Amino acid sequence: MGRLRDWEKRVFPPRKQRLPASSSKAAQTVMKPPQTPPEHTAICATIAAIPRGQIASYGEIAVRAGLPGRARLVGRVLRETERELPWHRVLRADGRIAFPPRSRAFREQVRKLAAEGVPVRNGRIDIARYGWGRDLDRLLWGPSHPKPTRARR
Repeated sequence: MGRLRDWEKRVFPPRKQRLPASSSKAAQTVMKPPQTPPEHTAICATIAAIPRGQIASYGEIAVRAGLPGRARLVGRVLRETERELPWHRVLRADGRIAFPPRSRAFREQVRKLAAEGVPVRNGRIDIARYGWGRDLDRLLWGPSHPKPTRARR
């Protein structure tokens, strides 16, 4: 084959030569694992801290992680992370499950929440009752006890 014409150089750029694995340049190249951004680490730690039987919204997790206004980042981290996190404890701000109703993920989230004693009704959870750190009295004094009734004379 002869020399390449100008148009052939543009259409068929020259290939780079591969070095054998034993060459010094290939041995010096070390693949570094990608660094996890500190924001992602903070979000994962916050999600992992949600107690069993309680829930939190995407926005609450962002605030607790020190990233107010970054609720969408929480969703992205949940979608992209490879860590085992209690993702089923994270809901929308109004207590609804974020997945489409009757989808596989929706059913799995309902099943996991029910296993922890969190009832789901019409795709919603009572945030006032099951929200993470929502009931300060219960947090400080323990579960409420029924009031004793007086015996009538």
